Amino acid sequence: MSKFVISAALTGAIHTPTMSPYLPITPDELAEEARRAREAGAAVVHVHARDPETGQPSADSALFGEILKKIKAKADVVVCTTTGGGFGMTVEQRVSVVQTYSPELASLNAGSLNFALFPILDKIKDFKHEWEPQYLQMSEDFIFPNTFKTLREFNAYFMQEGTKPEFEIYDVGMLSNLAYLLSKGNVKKPVYLQFVLGILGGLPATVNNLVYLHNTAKELLGDDFVWSVCAAGKTQFTMCNLALLMGGFTRVGLEDNLYLERGRLAKSSGEQVEKIVRIASEHGLEPASPDEARRILGLKGADKIGF
Repeated sequence: MSKFVISAALTGAIHTPTMSPYLPITPDELAEEARRAREAGAAVVHVHARDPETGQPSADSALFGEILKKIKAKADVVVCTTTGGGFGMTVEQRVSVVQTYSPELASLNAGSLNFALFPILDKIKDFKHEWEPQYLQMSEDFIFPNTFKTLREFNAYFMQEGTKPEFEIYDVGMLSNLAYLLSKGNVKKPVYLQFVLGILGGLPATVNNLVYLHNTAKELLGDDFVWSVCAAGKTQFTMCNLALLMGGFTRVGLEDNLYLERGRLAKSSGEQVEKIVRIASEHGLEPASPDEARRILGLKGADKIGF
């Protein structure tokens, strides 16, 4: 395909406000970030909610609704809501956004893993908010739970709402999990995979690992899938460029990487979108529009969402 889908992950639940003054926190800031990302070439924005006062990741349904409505009013873009949530959130809290707002697309993590951020504490000693060091330290003893039971239940909610799962694949065993769910009819083809590389506890962001994931997906799932890549920190653009060369899609944004280049903070996810568009143009590739992304990913359409 000459068109590729760009997702922009606007804020996430990994970085804390001390790490960058440009991290969007409030509903208005997230809506503005969505607009900037869309204008730069993103077709999809991936959304988490944060407490507007403290910046702490939040599962508040009303807050999520405010964010979604403001993004819809400001940007013609596909919204991919998180069901990953943040550290300490219950399964019910994580999936409630799908049940309540019936988005076109939502993330669905395909297995459990250690998800560690605590090494950041070696680099930052003074934080803006009391919750930040406690939140990071908690990750040393944290398992991100996505069991076969919860995966089955999550997928049932997605099917009920007509929401397309974006399966987050942090390691190769998660492809086996997905193949099993497909065999039991809990998931329907075609599937959409997001390979997530470079998280401490997941697969490192290397060329060999991305090729291995892609080849294993073909062996286990056949050819009936589309895929994208996101990578943590400094490996972001290297892995996204490789994905383009391999025929995949890309995700950039401040959730994954706070920098535009070495030593220079990105002022917006939109800046990162602009950069990957420039890189893609050298390969003769153009970013898909939101409507083109809907056709490529097999989404239900913006007229069928609940916000």
